[in-house]
Amino acid sequence: MFNGSRKHSPLPSSPSSSRASSSSSSSSLPAAPRRSPRALQRHSSLLSQYSSLLESYTEGEIRQLISTLVERYSQAMNSGGHELPLFPRSGSRRKRARARHKPCALKELEVSVSELGLGYESDETVLFRYCSGTCEAAVRSYDLSLKSMRSRRKIKKEKVRARPCCRPLAYDDDVSFLDAYNRYYTVNELSAKECGCV
Repeated sequence: MFNGSRKHSPLPSSPSSSRASSSSSSSSLPAAPRRSPRALQRHSSLLSQYSSLLESYTEGEIRQLISTLVERYSQAMNSGGHELPLFPRSGSRRKRARARHKPCALKELEVSVSELGLGYESDETVLFRYCSGTCEAAVRSYDLSLKSMRSRRKIKKEKVRARPCCRPLAYDDDVSFLDAYNRYYTVNELSAKECGCV
């Protein structure tokens, strides 16, 4: 299967194998044109490693390797995967990019009152709703101009934000709870009800 391609391979080979192949091929086949060495300089070591690795396999082993790869690929596609199991990190950069550019949205988390960081000691749990995401689509002329003024140092000392931020537009009802000493508290404007870019 690979004997013919080995004789005409543009990859550099060891001196002993090139002598052996030239003696056997000089009588039967003309020498094939070789690629210029400059085109292979960067990849020659890697290609020669793979070439020698594949040449060490028998035809049956290569067929088995290919069938195994095809089987794994079809299993990944049937299970809803979008990438080969051999290369699990190939799409991680795209996933991170999509995660960074999720639009502003309302999310929720169940936490204890003590975890809210408001100074109350209580084991009661509340549903804390918050705003998360980016506001790239909400950038206006104001934001672009403000960014330009800051970069030109027209605005120096003031603390200004030159991009819209994902924040609550409205808040949920007040939250009431008992603390660890059976005292009753009510906290207003704790959880977001609606989110937007402001």
